[in-house]
Amino acid sequence: MDRYARWNTLLEILAETGRITVEGAAERLGVSQATIRRDFDQLSQQQMITRTRGGAVAGGISYDLPLRYKTARHVEEKHRIGTAAAGLVSPGQVIALNGGTTITEVARSLAMRTDLVATPGSTGLTIVTNALNIANELIVRPHLKVVVVGGVVRPQSYELIGPLAAPILREITLDIAFLGVDAIDHKLGATSHHEGEAAINALMAARARKVVVIADGSKIGGHAFARICPTDRVHTLVTDGNAPADQLRGFEEAGIRVIVV
Repeated sequence: MDRYARWNTLLEILAETGRITVEGAAERLGVSQATIRRDFDQLSQQQMITRTRGGAVAGGISYDLPLRYKTARHVEEKHRIGTAAAGLVSPGQVIALNGGTTITEVARSLAMRTDLVATPGSTGLTIVTNALNIANELIVRPHLKVVVVGGVVRPQSYELIGPLAAPILREITLDIAFLGVDAIDHKLGATSHHEGEAAINALMAARARKVVVIADGSKIGGHAFARICPTDRVHTLVTDGNAPADQLRGFEEAGIRVIVV
């Protein structure tokens, strides 16, 4: 287990239990107590936790962890989901990508598709995004037109949020909006931990002919603070085999195409 995977696990344990000892963390992660002490010290320096004698306690942690820690979660599932979602895109389309680790996998898969290159008499793929990390990865691909909306950067997700993003989004039309979400339920719809992200994602959904929600199985059937869009606004859900079967049936009964990878 690498450093970021350990940190991600430690933060999740603290978010759930509130405190943990060095001895208990070392036993759960299968590493030395010296390694855990270094991890605790580094997380404390970043103000992610509060060190105590012999352990650590939660320090303002929520499940909305910074993106660099989320990368260690469900890596293989996210890669498969990203590849499947990218396969829904056709040359010449205008698509939107919000932020998040699973959406980043969609972007990487799109970047590898040589069939999306513009040919005489056709246009290439246009990608609209509010995620700086995704724009940074795609900008070096000459066959992709990348449009970045305005806004204020949210460090946890590298996404631009706030009213400065709205004028651009209101003036464009999208073929597909690919939305990574914090949770989606067949009754409650798609949701996000942060209301600013939810507002921009909702605007992307409103400007798109089709909405494709990207979510690994751990996010299916849950809910978060702010709603992005109701279930009837979603056209396709791409997830993995860990998603609850009853939720998948609920989406299908609602007329949503479900792709399980």
